[in-house]
Amino acid sequence: MEAKNKSSMEKEIGNAKLFQNRRQFLSTLSVGIGSAALGSLLIPKLFTGGQQGQEALAKAIPHFAPKAKRVIYLFQSGGVSQLESFDYKPKLREMMGQDLPASIQGGQRLTGMTSGQASFPLVGSYYDFAQYGQSRAWVSDLFPHTAKIVDDLCIIRSMHTDAINHDPAITFFQTGAQQGNRPSMGAWLSYGLGSENENLPAFCVLISKGKGDSQGIYSKLWTNGFLDSVHQGVQFMGGPNPVLYLNNPEGTDKVSRRNLLDKLGELNAMQFEVFGDQEITAKVQQYEMAYRMQTSVPEVTDVSKEPDHIVKMYGPECLVPGTYAANCLLARKLSENGVRFVQLYHQGWDQHGALPGQMALQAKDVDQASAALVTDLKQRGLLDETLVMWGGEFGRTNYCQGHMSFDNYGRDHHPRSFSVWMAGGGVKPGLVYGETDEFGYNIAKDPVHVHDFHATILHLLGLDHEKLTYQHLGRRYRLTDVAGNVVKGILA
Repeated sequence: MEAKNKSSMEKEIGNAKLFQNRRQFLSTLSVGIGSAALGSLLIPKLFTGGQQGQEALAKAIPHFAPKAKRVIYLFQSGGVSQLESFDYKPKLREMMGQDLPASIQGGQRLTGMTSGQASFPLVGSYYDFAQYGQSRAWVSDLFPHTAKIVDDLCIIRSMHTDAINHDPAITFFQTGAQQGNRPSMGAWLSYGLGSENENLPAFCVLISKGKGDSQGIYSKLWTNGFLDSVHQGVQFMGGPNPVLYLNNPEGTDKVSRRNLLDKLGELNAMQFEVFGDQEITAKVQQYEMAYRMQTSVPEVTDVSKEPDHIVKMYGPECLVPGTYAANCLLARKLSENGVRFVQLYHQGWDQHGALPGQMALQAKDVDQASAALVTDLKQRGLLDETLVMWGGEFGRTNYCQGHMSFDNYGRDHHPRSFSVWMAGGGVKPGLVYGETDEFGYNIAKDPVHVHDFHATILHLLGLDHEKLTYQHLGRRYRLTDVAGNVVKGILA
């Protein structure tokens, strides 16, 4: 009897919990409607349904408050010599021509270009250095414009990488892996954060070529890998047609293109119902993006309205499409229009010989425009929310490759220690982080690995590198693989 009464009582309590009077119901409903309305304003695609709505919700909320909203990566392809740029080593001049001590080399793996050398003669920088700004950072004479903005920069002199040759080293910096078919950094950010402008891609790529020896640049560096193809980088070209195949074919007007896309969308929707392949919807999204870009791209790539003082700041080459200066200016315009990740590649930094002459030309190509970009963003109030990065895939050796000559030497690849700089976006300005030994060969303090570099970039954008994952072939992948630590010492 008692068991029966207990069961009856529990049932009544359950009914009471489910019961709501009219006032309670309307009060709760109003909160829900208000939340939904707010959500629809903040996240327009939230209620589109299905995968698209789920992705919009996931991408709208970073893991924590971000310092940066977007990234401009000025990648110097070929391997900039840290010993002629930001890592001053007077001892190398003092010991000019003497052999690198075996205790310093420590049995490091060498490339095939110098592994057979009978000796490894040390060679100091052909160019002088001086200290600049309140940070008293050492900068080579090759970079006078960069020297003027050192108090806006965080110069990392203790970068190191796992790769010793160009292709795997560049791929490692761009994708977090030395092998191909992994999503690039820009694709990960597009996947993790989405776009700020529906009329432009989240990830754009710009390429220029300097006057030095160049290594190849391949589309695998801005690939989406196993992510949906909407996250792939879109390459912008120099010339009258910045994006290939964007314009309507001859004889096709805007109305015809719109009708074509509508019908194509209907057919693809039918296919998606049958196969459920997300790549079908990705293709539709790409078609629609291309249609919207027909209007947005000509506007954002038009530099004719830039005032004279901006042109003067970047240099006259900023008006020549396809040059490094023009790409820096375009990067600013893309970034201020909401492009999440702008990737520049400047080729020509592979100085195995004739370094003094070649590097002078390379530095002249990039110095003024790089500094102008940081200054321009700062003047517009955009630097605090834009992370700018500058550097290559590895550094150069402190010993001479091949024939020893002070005015015509070369340096081999050196992955063990090299320099990069960062600015804005939550990075501490006026900081020189990390140290190398007196030979500029090994890291003496605060090493920063490529995975640490990536983890820190994601952290500045509000993303936990261990949580930004994607499941592929039964495994969860991430940009930092199974490593990486945020470099807290450079955070503002």
